[in-house]
Amino acid sequence: MRDVAALAGVSLKTVSRVVNREGGVSPEVVARVEKAVAQLGYRPNLAASNLRRINSRSAMIGALLQDVSNSFSGSLLRSLEDAARERDMVIIAASLDEEGDRERELVEGLVRRRVDGLLLMPATDRQDYLSDELRSGLPVVFVDRRPNGVDADSVTVDNALGSQLAVEHLVAHGHRRIAMLGDLPTIQTAAARARGFRAAVANAGIAENAGVAEMSLRSSEDAMAAVSRLLDSADPPTALFAARNSLAIGALHVLHQRGQAGQIALVGFDDFALADIVDPPLTVIRQNVTAIGAAVARRLFARIDGDDSVPEHIVLSPELVPRGSGEIRPQAAIHR
Repeated sequence: MRDVAALAGVSLKTVSRVVNREGGVSPEVVARVEKAVAQLGYRPNLAASNLRRINSRSAMIGALLQDVSNSFSGSLLRSLEDAARERDMVIIAASLDEEGDRERELVEGLVRRRVDGLLLMPATDRQDYLSDELRSGLPVVFVDRRPNGVDADSVTVDNALGSQLAVEHLVAHGHRRIAMLGDLPTIQTAAARARGFRAAVANAGIAENAGVAEMSLRSSEDAMAAVSRLLDSADPPTALFAARNSLAIGALHVLHQRGQAGQIALVGFDDFALADIVDPPLTVIRQNVTAIGAAVARRLFARIDGDDSVPEHIVLSPELVPRGSGEIRPQAAIHR
């Protein structure tokens, strides 16, 4: 900043005003300072700026979720926002889209902006890169997925239990050919749901080839293609378990297009808007997003307030919400 001031022939305070977009500086001086900034490649040190604040806090929290447009992530973000608002804090949110490089870049940017805490739904396999920040006292709470390579607070759901509840519910209604629609097996939650599905199928005594898991489905369109393949097979399933809300939406599209919405049972993982008014209403494994958000906020703000106790790993149980689609009993397959 001193170099910029010297090159532009102005005071440090004037440089600060221009960089921070404050008023009281003539257009001519602004142009001169900006030219010096560009010539020297100057970048404001946001961390140093924040250190000058009375309490060294930015009143900002970073929230890095997989997809803020997804109903689960959106509801979780809203829950955190409500808690932050009571403390006059703002949330900076971004989507990771299962991209590890994107996660590291966004974390670096938030750390440079000196956020007071970080909520992370990681896309990386390991989070060792956060070791220095954690040692320096940055409050970090992991949500939906446990940390790997570091130890920090986490709030997760028993995903394997959720799959078990879905399969047991379908088996109780007479199904023996059940297909699962799952996300990338490299994703911690998807792997746990697949593990729970296979264990529940085995516990029910269902033949291995009768419990099919279609994995690596990233979108509703992927789910539509997978469901179409399954229903067109020689021995189609009588029930579907969609282990993600977007996959359940894809399955619903296909079942309605084929006129089989009342003939093939369907259970989804995660609730979403309008799930209760489709025909038939969608049976779901619901995660209590309000409870998850409250637990995350409680741990994050406790850390921000100075709590230095050992990390907590909170695991919440999902619940089965029967509405109709998961209670359809097996019928003869109909091919279209």
